[in-house]
Amino acid sequence: MKSHATDRIKIPPGFWEGLRQLGIAPHDVARKARLPLTVITEPAVTTAQYFAIWQAYSDLIGDTAEGVIQLVTAFETAKYPPTVLATYHARDYRDALNRMARYKQLCPPESLLIAEEGENCTIELEWLDSDQSGPPLLVGITLACVLELGRRGTGQPLTARLVEFTQSMGDVQALEAYFGCPVRIGAVRNRLTMKRADLDRPFVSYNEELLDILTPALDRSLDEQRQRSRSIADTVKWIVKRSLTGGCPDIQAVAKELGMSDRTLQRRLTDENTSFKHLLTQARHEQAREYLADPSLDIKEVAFLIGYEDQNSFYRAFRLWEGATPSNWRTEHLGIR
Repeated sequence: MKSHATDRIKIPPGFWEGLRQLGIAPHDVARKARLPLTVITEPAVTTAQYFAIWQAYSDLIGDTAEGVIQLVTAFETAKYPPTVLATYHARDYRDALNRMARYKQLCPPESLLIAEEGENCTIELEWLDSDQSGPPLLVGITLACVLELGRRGTGQPLTARLVEFTQSMGDVQALEAYFGCPVRIGAVRNRLTMKRADLDRPFVSYNEELLDILTPALDRSLDEQRQRSRSIADTVKWIVKRSLTGGCPDIQAVAKELGMSDRTLQRRLTDENTSFKHLLTQARHEQAREYLADPSLDIKEVAFLIGYEDQNSFYRAFRLWEGATPSNWRTEHLGIR
């Protein structure tokens, strides 16, 4: 089971066309990635497949920096997917960056954090799953696309102030020539620092009429995605309730069912201001009330059904929850569900 509708990633057709322009056959990429050739025409791929495709391109091109620069400059604006078109036709660079960060939610597996402070604006790349980082070339492409967007939108040869990468990126001098600034390798984070004043630059590609068409459609898709995606806390509680009769489930078992590591699950729950322990307690409490309202179940059986090995442990827990013993609570609430 997956907790998000966005676990499958769309690859725009322009990606494969860009590879062809660089003299790289898409089927060679698929073979290098050890994926079926049908992946070229698939509407969406898994995160693992997505990373494998980018790593295969990196291996075929030879140098990470060269692969970043060649593809980001070869990708034609006309091939941009709607989520990127909405940024390219924004009012100014700031509007474009904010739209990019917003609509990245429709395009996992990365997110962009934008911060303006003093004379600088930083754009930091974060992976939605901190335990599954993408290949260095994908990191470079993502940050290069941020700058390329500004250059194409404003029609000006914008440069960055600093680019930071956590991993080796190949020919650093080539990257410094492209970004127009120092490039730092072995940094704590993957981040692009821009001149804040550049964010005020208007886009020559601004198209209000097109934005009036794209924006409502993209916002609607984002809202629908959020509605489809049950919160991770609700999903965890549902799994726990379903698993209680087999004993007390642990976070590792639940994380495995969700297709993520226990560290990632802990982080996601923290983001929703809760914890696995709290959700386990809630699940047991809610199930206890439901089972006790059924007079056909004796209390020992209720204790077993919510994952307690002995009746005394259940009694102690229930008194903390309700201020009464299970027997007294049942007497008072019998027949009320």
